[in-house]
Amino acid sequence: MREISNPPNPFESQHRDLLEPAGTAKLTLYVDESREILSRNDSPDLPFRWSVNPYRGCFHACAYCYARPSHEYWGFGAGTDFENKLVVKKNAPQLLRRAFEKPSWHGELIIFSGNTDCYQPLEAEYGLTRACLEVCADYRNPVGIITKGSLVLRDLDVLVRLHREASVLVYFSIPFSSDDVARQVEPHVPSTTKRFAAMKALSDAGIPTGISIAPVIPGLNENDIPELLDRAYCAGARTATHSLLRLSGSLEPVFLERMREAFPERIGKITNRLRSVRGGALTERRFFKRQAGQGPYWELIEQLFALAKRRVGFPEDDLSVIPRTFRRPRLEQASLF
Repeated sequence: MREISNPPNPFESQHRDLLEPAGTAKLTLYVDESREILSRNDSPDLPFRWSVNPYRGCFHACAYCYARPSHEYWGFGAGTDFENKLVVKKNAPQLLRRAFEKPSWHGELIIFSGNTDCYQPLEAEYGLTRACLEVCADYRNPVGIITKGSLVLRDLDVLVRLHREASVLVYFSIPFSSDDVARQVEPHVPSTTKRFAAMKALSDAGIPTGISIAPVIPGLNENDIPELLDRAYCAGARTATHSLLRLSGSLEPVFLERMREAFPERIGKITNRLRSVRGGALTERRFFKRQAGQGPYWELIEQLFALAKRRVGFPEDDLSVIPRTFRRPRLEQASLF
């Protein structure tokens, strides 16, 4: 990787009206000359196999982000480095088009992003997520998006095309009902209010949307679940999911340090309740157990989610069939002659 000598301010762009006020962090950007853009997921407890991540690290700076330890693979730290030393994959759209041209690719679902947010503020300057979505639209490849960014509204035209010719579902990650609490834990993320507004705008345009209440942090946001589901349904979401906080590797000290600073009066409650749903530990690394808890208190959280979801009217079955729409434009054109 090589450093970009004069990185752009991600908040100074033609799309800045969609972003929150700028933070004070000093950014260092790097260019990643990757040869592949499709990341293969081999975890048996995740519902997708392929993801695209145009950026490494994330300016959103969420204290709980499970992707933080992955930044250490590139020689950076999982703390402030994760949100200040960001990596840009400038050739992501070209690499994705090349992957779609391989005979071995038959059009599986691709998730944007399986690691860091594809609509973090850098996207306003570089537009790599939009360019990759345009490639998916050209090839009619099904897409799923998980984001906290309201900048997704900029790409409504591409999403409408994907919905019409392939398949697209946009999940908004919204774990807190209070803008003030969210700002303490997700300092550079668009407010909860803005995320729900973006969800409604997409839903009104016919784009399928959902809410991901992730992570559930016992002692901090489990009581927000009913309100979040109610607001999501009113904003047009028709699918909902949730998962328990994971504190893998070096994420644990980062998270605890920031929670002590933000919520000194609640940190004891948070750690005690987290241990109560993790069998005495703070985290769980085993597949099929790491995203859910155990014990009476976790059962109460699960019941709260299920009852609130049913009360507001979410369908019982959130699973959708991914259509087989993939086509290579060149071959389609050649078939006309």
